[in-house]
Amino acid sequence: MSLALRRIWRAPAVQALLLQLAAAPLTVAALLLLLRAGTPVSLAGAGLLQGVCAAALSGWRRLAPWWLAIQLLFPLALLAGVSLQLPPTLFLGGFLILLLIYWSTFRTQVPYYPSGRRAWDAVAAVLPPDRPLFVIDIGSGLGGLVLDLARRRPDSTFVGIELAPLPWLASALRARLAGSGARFVRGDYEQLDLGDYDAVFAYLSPAAMDGLWRKASAEMRPGSLLLSYEFKIGAKPPDINIMPTGAGPALYGWRF
Repeated sequence: MSLALRRIWRAPAVQALLLQLAAAPLTVAALLLLLRAGTPVSLAGAGLLQGVCAAALSGWRRLAPWWLAIQLLFPLALLAGVSLQLPPTLFLGGFLILLLIYWSTFRTQVPYYPSGRRAWDAVAAVLPPDRPLFVIDIGSGLGGLVLDLARRRPDSTFVGIELAPLPWLASALRARLAGSGARFVRGDYEQLDLGDYDAVFAYLSPAAMDGLWRKASAEMRPGSLLLSYEFKIGAKPPDINIMPTGAGPALYGWRF
């Protein structure tokens, strides 16, 4: 099996789908037993039973707790959607829009998290002020952080990398319309060499932090800085811990 197929196979969303399929025979067997015992089961009851079986299998496979809730409710949500008799094109359109926004979230487990101005201020404050920098935002979304830092530090180079097509396109258009020196590329940060940058900013998800640390510790050079908004790295306590002004998550930093 190729590396790409193994990565897809390990994706929790793919596992959740396969577990839903695996739950179907269990649901059918349970329904037959109930009917044989003279217990009537409604369509909603059958959907709930399917969800319970899928959630139980997901717990057995040790998927994250939120997947258990998704597995439980998915059959009921599917039945509700069918009962509304909406046109199939509506579902297709919604699927395509979500695909363009979230793209490979099913594999990376990194949804779209907008950081906001408090995070931008905190990052600007912690970057070394005495020299030009080469900084990248991995998973840059709509590009707010990169555009803001490019305005503040015209002496430095700021790049955003984003895998999802629609956010990448939006950020690239924003930079062009603003005449900004910020650059945005579409791609997977796992293919980058983080040793090329003076500072790396990430606002990912808890599921991605261990992999990010392994990559950063193998590639980032002495004197560089890894920044993460909200999410810590379990393997190493942060060297920097900044609470942004007002409410909101902390900014963490690790020096190399």
